Amino acid sequence: MMNIPANPPLTGTRVLDFGHIVAAPFCTRILADLGADVAKIETSLRKDYAGGSRLKAVDDIRDRPPAYLSMNRNKRSITINLKTNSGHALITRLVEVADVVVENFSGGVMDRLGLGYDRLRAVNPRLIFVSMSGYGHKGPRQSWRSMNLNLQAYSGLMLATGNEGDPPVAISNSWNDFVGGLHACFGILEALADRQRTGLGAYLDLSQFECSVASLGPLLYATSQNRDLPPRTGNRSTVAAPQGCYRCAGEDKWCVISVENDEQWRALVGALGSPSWAGDVRFDSVTGRLSAHDKIDEHLERWTKQRNNTEVESLLRGAGVPAERVRNIDDIVDSSHDRGIFRVLKYPSGSSRLVTGLPFTFSHSPLACLSPAPLLGEHNREILRDWLRLSDGEIADLEDQGALR
Repeated sequence: MMNIPANPPLTGTRVLDFGHIVAAPFCTRILADLGADVAKIETSLRKDYAGGSRLKAVDDIRDRPPAYLSMNRNKRSITINLKTNSGHALITRLVEVADVVVENFSGGVMDRLGLGYDRLRAVNPRLIFVSMSGYGHKGPRQSWRSMNLNLQAYSGLMLATGNEGDPPVAISNSWNDFVGGLHACFGILEALADRQRTGLGAYLDLSQFECSVASLGPLLYATSQNRDLPPRTGNRSTVAAPQGCYRCAGEDKWCVISVENDEQWRALVGALGSPSWAGDVRFDSVTGRLSAHDKIDEHLERWTKQRNNTEVESLLRGAGVPAERVRNIDDIVDSSHDRGIFRVLKYPSGSSRLVTGLPFTFSHSPLACLSPAPLLGEHNREILRDWLRLSDGEIADLEDQGALR
C-alpha cells in the first residue's frame, strides 16, 4: 500500500498576503485552509480596511470586525513599515523565499511602493504574483475605482436578477469579491502546477469585472446566437411551473417550491389533497401552467399560508416535490445535513465561534487545523525566524529601526 503523508495539500507553500477587505483575503484564506503558510503583511500605521479596531495585545473578539475575523483565519500577521529602508529591505528578503504574493490594491500602488512584479520577479524568478482589481491592471478601465454594486452593474449581472419591469437588483454579500477570490485561487493553483513543469513563476492580472462576465454563461451564448435575452423572472423558471417562493404561516416564513415536470405537478396536487382548482385542464401541461402561473400561485400560497414552512417542506418533499424552506442562520447551523462544514474556532481568551470550513474533504489528506485570525503583528518573531532564520538580536535591531510597525 502506498504510504501517503498526512499533511494538508499546500504544506510548505509560502504566501505573502498584501490583501485587504474581502477579495484577496478570501483567496489567501482558502490557500491557508489548504495548508499554505500565509503571512499577512500589515502595519500599525494605517487603519485596517476591514473596519473596526485591530487589537495588538488583547484578544477580545467582540471588538474585532467580523470581516477581518472571517477572512483571515489560519494566517500569521507580521507588521512591516515600508516607509523605512530596513522595512523595505525586509519585504525583499521575504519575497526571496516566498512562493506567492497576492495583492488587491488599486493599479500602480505596488509599483509606487517599489514592490511591483517586475522588481520582485528579479528577486525571485519562481515567484507567482497575483494582482486583483476591479477591472484589471491593463486596459482602458484600469484606473476605475470599483465596488461590488458597480461591478455587478457594469458586467450585466444585474440584468439577470429580479423581476421584469422592476429596477435591476444586485446579488448581496460581496458577490464579486468571493467570485474573484475563487478565480484567483484557481489561477494560483494552476501557476503552482505549471511551475513544477517549467521552474518559472507567473504574473496573474485578475479582473473582478471579468470574473462576473464569465459567470453570465447562457446569457452570452443567447446574444451570440442572435436570440433575445431570457426575461428577468425573479424566482420563477422560463421552462417549468409552478416555481417560486411562497409565504407560510408565521412572521417572515417562506418555502421555495420547484415543480420541474408533469410527474412532480401530479405529486404536488396529491400532496395538496387534489383540490378542485387543480383539475383545470390547462394545468396538465408545462405550457399551460406557465401561462397560468399567477393563478396557480394564488391557490398555492393560500395553502402554504395555513402551514409553517417546516410542515410545507416535509409534506411536499415526502410526496416527491422539490421544496425547501427558506432558512435563517440558526436553521442552517442546526441542520442535520451538516457534513462537517461547521467547525468551532477557539480563541486564546477562551471564547469560541462557529465558522465554516472548506466545502469538500480529501480522501487521504487532512485540511489545516483552524487557528483564529491573528492579532496585529502577533507573529513578527515567528515569521522572521521561520522564513529568514533571523536571531533574536537581528529581530531586535529591526524593531529598533522601526521596521516592524
